[in-house]
Amino acid sequence: MTEVPTRPAETLKRVSAVAPPSAATLAQDVVVLVLFDVLPGDLLWGWSRFVLGRWPLRPLRGLKFSRQLGSGFDGGFGLRPSGTRQGLFLVFENEGRADEFLNASPLLAAYRRHARELCCVKLRAYSCRGSWGGTSLAVSAEVPADGPMAALTRASIRPARALRFWRQAPPAQLALEKAPGCRLAVGLGEAPLLRQATFSIWDSVPSMNDYARSGAHLDAIRTSQREGYFSESMFVRFVVLAISGQWKGRSYG
Repeated sequence: MTEVPTRPAETLKRVSAVAPPSAATLAQDVVVLVLFDVLPGDLLWGWSRFVLGRWPLRPLRGLKFSRQLGSGFDGGFGLRPSGTRQGLFLVFENEGRADEFLNASPLLAAYRRHARELCCVKLRAYSCRGSWGGTSLAVSAEVPADGPMAALTRASIRPARALRFWRQAPPAQLALEKAPGCRLAVGLGEAPLLRQATFSIWDSVPSMNDYARSGAHLDAIRTSQREGYFSESMFVRFVVLAISGQWKGRSYG
């Protein structure tokens, strides 16, 4: 599996173009995505994350939605799963609760102890279409004037369409890994073959648009819509509020 091309280390700056909450805003959803690579000696602990499911997350205040995620081999894409790389997707009711998790959570401290690499990304959506497990995200940020920004594509693939989907996926995934302006890309999933997600961070909105509206990715999107590949899908774009840690040998923040 081809990795995302390595670029010189750089700091992802905090984006300040966040719209103030209005009286009409019922929620101020803030997403935290934790990417981690389990230490070789702690694989049983890593696998237990899927067995325990949401039980360890119950003490987290303000948590609205969560998913424990696996990853493709070496944190990439494709049918071969990774034995060590995982993700944790969390939606909090506001930024204060998200910061509480990031700064003082015993659960996150446990993840750090068992990980050889760990990266945390804090996000606020400025565009969201569709749903994940029947849940959508409240949009409460402006389109960023500059970078970085992030994108999440998540879908439940219809079993009868899975073979055709996976035949078309590799060209689009390879294009993502090599796309100019892509700082980080990871393949994630709730279940092998049928419940998949792609998360990426970009230099800017134009760099993301250049990838999304051209080549193999555009062909894949058009085909999925025409053929009805997905029983449920969600497409989200985010302002990156903060990022810190290490992923695939590269430091962030």
